[in-house]
Amino acid sequence: MTAYLSTKLRLQIEQDAGHRCGYCLSDETLTGIPLSVEHIFPEALGGETIRDNLWLACRPCNEHKGIQVQATDPETGEKAPLFHPRQDRWHKHFDWSEDGCYMIGKTATGRATIVALRLNRNLLVKARKRWVLVGWHPPK
Repeated sequence: MTAYLSTKLRLQIEQDAGHRCGYCLSDETLTGIPLSVEHIFPEALGGETIRDNLWLACRPCNEHKGIQVQATDPETGEKAPLFHPRQDRWHKHFDWSEDGCYMIGKTATGRATIVALRLNRNLLVKARKRWVLVGWHPPK
């Protein structure tokens, strides 16, 4: 992120996001890796550095998202907007597999976001399996 972010704004975003990635829902206290503040509508496309356009994301989700705002739904082949963690409700677009390790897309937005951000990437699924075993996942 290139724009200045005040400590107050950073704290507001952390509180809004509950210290979880807005996409894969990984908790930074489980990973031990601080989450980044990301522009939901990217700066490179004119997105502003204001609270309504900022959320937390883990580094892999943020890197896979890049400047994308839409992606192809693998079910329909149509373009769909990516999940917007401030405006969209997670459970409308996603669910967890029965074992709690895989994200399942319930809508075109959910499916497109899972593919574009690789939300079921191998290492993350392995981590989720461990978190499930100790009762830390899936998030409530």
